[in-house]
Amino acid sequence: MSKQVERSDSAADDDLSKGEIFDVLQNERRRYTLQYLREHDGPVQLGDIASHVAAQEYDCPNTAVTSAQRKRVYTTLQQSHLPRMHEAGIIDYDDENGTISKTAHTEELTVYLEIVPGSEFPWREYYLSLGAVSLAIVTILWVGVYPFTAIPPLVWATLIAVVLSISAGYHTYAGREMTLTEYVAQEAEPDD
Repeated sequence: MSKQVERSDSAADDDLSKGEIFDVLQNERRRYTLQYLREHDGPVQLGDIASHVAAQEYDCPNTAVTSAQRKRVYTTLQQSHLPRMHEAGIIDYDDENGTISKTAHTEELTVYLEIVPGSEFPWREYYLSLGAVSLAIVTILWVGVYPFTAIPPLVWATLIAVVLSISAGYHTYAGREMTLTEYVAQEAEPDD
């Protein structure tokens, strides 16, 4: 008798709601599992994922993971995390064979795995400040406060548009591929 976790046929075809996605991805082990699946083609073995996840959690190479560490991760993946991800349609999990495969939804989750490293510039605050300064300039120009009125309003508008465009362009360029995979790889690199 197969112990493969059952999932309705419509689960693979339905779009995932943000609530389902965030509910499944709130756990770090599930995120590391998806990272591993994104890096490897074809079905992967539960033992390989358990070693990868344990290495990430214990901040060590796969070869340094102890059997006790691996077993703790293996057990929770097998009993809890993988069945939950399978039921949501995020992965295909065959409990009998211990294999995990990607589904159509696996790659769709990339946007939800994006993270911001601690050293990342606080862009939200930057754009909020830029907006506040722009509104202040517009208000000052509207009221007619000198010396701001000495510069034509079109020059001010052009300056604000240029600063916003350059900022957004740099922000897009700098963060275009910073996902969990790249961040973990970056953090794993030894410091020189």
